[in-house]
Amino acid sequence: MCRLFIAADPALWDSTTRSIRIDGMVTSIRLENFFWTVLAEIGGRDGLATTQLITKLYHEANEAGHDSGNFTSFLRVCCGRYLALQLSGELPDGLPIAKIDAGDILERENDRRKAVA
Repeated sequence: MCRLFIAADPALWDSTTRSIRIDGMVTSIRLENFFWTVLAEIGGRDGLATTQLITKLYHEANEAGHDSGNFTSFLRVCCGRYLALQLSGELPDGLPIAKIDAGDILERENDRRKAVA
């Protein structure tokens, strides 16, 4: 079982730090290359560069009242959710995420959690 993970390209878990300007302030974000690839894919669906996606996520998270103190963890979770939603069929291939009804997806997820509990 573990060979599937252990024999993967080690470059996937190498970390890369990128400097990004958000609201005129330069910040550094350090993520594993795997997550940078997923963020690029997420942004690409909506015609956004990775830095544009990260800035958008930062603003929307702040508007929702989230603490941005651990923003890199938030980005990793965004990547994981994106991949899980793809796997479950909730994100149709090629459709921009901005055009998907998040409310419906969140409601179905909540219903599934209740059914399991």
